[in-house]
Amino acid sequence: MQKAAFTALVILAMAGATVFPAGAASIGLAAPLTGTTELLGRQMRDGAETAISTARDGSTLEIVDTQCSAEGGSTAAEFFVVAEVAAVTGFLCMEAIEAAMPILARAGIPVITTGVRVASLTERRERTGWPVYRLAPRTDGELAAVSRILTSRWREDLFAIVDDGTIYGRELAEGFRIAAEQAGLSPVFVDTFRPQLENQIALAGRLRRSGATHVFAGGDRADLAILGRDARELGYDLVIAGGEALRAARDDVDLVPGTLMVAPVDRAATADPALLERLAERQVLPADYVLSTHAAVEIVLQSLQTAEDDGGSIAAALSGQTFQTALGPVRFDDKGDWIGEHFRLYRYDGTAFQPMD
Repeated sequence: MQKAAFTALVILAMAGATVFPAGAASIGLAAPLTGTTELLGRQMRDGAETAISTARDGSTLEIVDTQCSAEGGSTAAEFFVVAEVAAVTGFLCMEAIEAAMPILARAGIPVITTGVRVASLTERRERTGWPVYRLAPRTDGELAAVSRILTSRWREDLFAIVDDGTIYGRELAEGFRIAAEQAGLSPVFVDTFRPQLENQIALAGRLRRSGATHVFAGGDRADLAILGRDARELGYDLVIAGGEALRAARDDVDLVPGTLMVAPVDRAATADPALLERLAERQVLPADYVLSTHAAVEIVLQSLQTAEDDGGSIAAALSGQTFQTALGPVRFDDKGDWIGEHFRLYRYDGTAFQPMD
């Protein structure tokens, strides 16, 4: 952001800093509103604006484009400090929040991020002292969920583990292999396959010869769809499971029905119907970032009320209570992560993924 633009923002913030009614506050939203992640930033904005529209105390929203960059993050933080916001929500990129947190922490402004998954953000709390809380799933949450769900379900099955050689695929597959062995289970076959091939007949053949009836594949949707197609053409009844990469758009070859996916909970399926109705009235789709950022603003508003009632700080309120939100109850642990299970198992029915018990 150019210096002149930032100066204009500061002037606006100073001009508006004293017009709030008693009990009201200003809440910051840091979101990427330009560039390749603009769509996700707009979802954050839609969720925050919908939530603030129901605030009865006159609280308002201050929105700044982080541009998903360190410079954008620090500029946003400086603006929020001048604007004397009570708390900040949003943030999608690690670069932006890392640059912003030292500035916000010095001002005592807590942050609820709805987009940054990097585990170290909250793991470093004891060392950094950053008052950051997280509604987004952690990066290590997917592996933990894969390990927990599949070691429980596949205890009596002959299963294999394969990956596509990418960092994502290999770490997910290797992590699951280690967890399975710690649970006393051993895969009948472990391999790395070549991705982006027109067919995976060779892989399907190796899996069939190993005797595997189930396979976890660390890879993308297109490769797992091709593997499923080729296994079926061989007359091989194989259950394929993957991670949240399977939520990608459908390719020329679709996943076979029965494909399993471990992925973050579909919040739209469990959201408050009243919120879904309000979003529909505003012509806003209930995307994950819409719902999570709406919940973040709800949490800030409840924290403001608690702080006012108790005479304490917003940070203390964020750390010490359970919040009722459109996504259900939310409580943060000592590191600032949302306590609870954020992943579940889904099964593909030929059209969409359906949750499994």
